[in-house]
Amino acid sequence: MSSSGSQYPVFGPEIPCPHCRQPIPALTLTDSYLCQRHGAFESDPKTGELVHLQSGRYWRCWDNEWYRRHSHPDGIRFEIHEALDRLYAQGYRVTRVIISRRYEDMIGGYLERGGPGRANQEGHRPRLCGLPVEFSPDPQTEPRWGVVNFDLEKEVGTPVRYPFRLFE
Repeated sequence: MSSSGSQYPVFGPEIPCPHCRQPIPALTLTDSYLCQRHGAFESDPKTGELVHLQSGRYWRCWDNEWYRRHSHPDGIRFEIHEALDRLYAQGYRVTRVIISRRYEDMIGGYLERGGPGRANQEGHRPRLCGLPVEFSPDPQTEPRWGVVNFDLEKEVGTPVRYPFRLFE
């Protein structure tokens, strides 16, 4: 007889859907979860990733939150833009964007060159949507950055420049 835990995929009997955040059940005796709106997700116990079978998109979980693994710079830029819009609608302005170091090579060519800072040899700090960008510490020293895509430092108030332009 097997334990009840082994009847479910690696993330347990239920997870929030990475797309709509509604609870979705595990399919017993499989490595899959099924969302009524978004279809099947398959978990990989070896990598800790969740794959949306229809689109092939990957997610990893940190602190009960799913983070998409981006393979193209437009994906992460769009995700950051959505987060900026949400914070603006809640009455916040973002003062800095911290992007996971694993995306530095992918997104580096898409960043604006801003004013003086400590970012590159020319003395210019990179910017995205007009905001200063820094890259995260190494995931070896801060493991969350191996999963989390970005973080936004915010304060109460209206952004200096809005609406943001995603693809300048």
